[in-house]
Amino acid sequence: MTAIRFRVLPRSRSQVEIDRQRRQISKVLMISLFVLPGMTLFTLFLLIPIGQSAVFSMYDWNGFGPLTNFVGTGNYERLFNHSIFHSALSHSFILMTCSVLIQLPIALGLALLVGRGSLPGRKIFRTILFVPFVFSEIITALIWLYVLHPQSGLMNTALVTIIPDYRPIGWLGERSLVLYSIFAVLTWKYFGLYMILYMAGLQSVPRDLEDAARVDGATEWSVLRLITLPLMGSTIRLTVFLSVLGSFQQFVLVWVLTQGGPVNASELIATYLFKYGIQRFALGYGSAVAVVLFAITLVFSLGYQRIILRQDYSVDYT
Repeated sequence: MTAIRFRVLPRSRSQVEIDRQRRQISKVLMISLFVLPGMTLFTLFLLIPIGQSAVFSMYDWNGFGPLTNFVGTGNYERLFNHSIFHSALSHSFILMTCSVLIQLPIALGLALLVGRGSLPGRKIFRTILFVPFVFSEIITALIWLYVLHPQSGLMNTALVTIIPDYRPIGWLGERSLVLYSIFAVLTWKYFGLYMILYMAGLQSVPRDLEDAARVDGATEWSVLRLITLPLMGSTIRLTVFLSVLGSFQQFVLVWVLTQGGPVNASELIATYLFKYGIQRFALGYGSAVAVVLFAITLVFSLGYQRIILRQDYSVDYT
């Protein structure tokens, strides 16, 4: 029986180009199929509301009826001339600064202690320290309303027991203390998240490299400063980014604890927006506040990612 042989004819250049274009079109269609649902939601629930807020901010509008009373930049002029908004802005910056300089170092220290230290029962400590982050902000605020109560609160009761002649303090009623009391609550609530992120970052630091440095005579501080922290740089930069944005967007916890009081001493941008925009039915003015808040976070996000986080996104293939 004679075997039949088939010879594959070489494809022409035009056929190769057509096949390449077909593969490219299929790839684009597949990517579009997966991206389209997310982009649809992103457009409907983020881009369109942002555009509407920018339009509303140009009107003196109470939220009902058509937009008729056009004021241009009047809402923004009123906003930047309002002393309470200046206070809210400064309070947000204070919380942001304290979060970066105090909350994150505490979380990093605890991560090093329970992640690399020789502390007995480290797994139990990890769980206990992370539990506050699991609570909702409302539950957290209710817990701390009890703890910081001026008469029957756990904080004053403990201090009265420990310190002789101690007088109970209204932690949330003193203008000089309320903002820092709120910061303490925020630290208790969120440092567990940053601790877990730092512990994940520690997993990327080779123990062999640290041990080699110790064998060469490096102290624990030198190992931490020259090896561990630089290799955790991407995680540290990410937590700074999240902490700053979170500080400017705080609302629920602060509102339940103090509603911005006493006498606007704990007013933040988000609580100011709710109080002077939504509660007073000044939706045009509230939209101006929202646009300013969005602009602050957008400028920071773009600048931080371009200047600080760009080194984490770039990949060297050489």
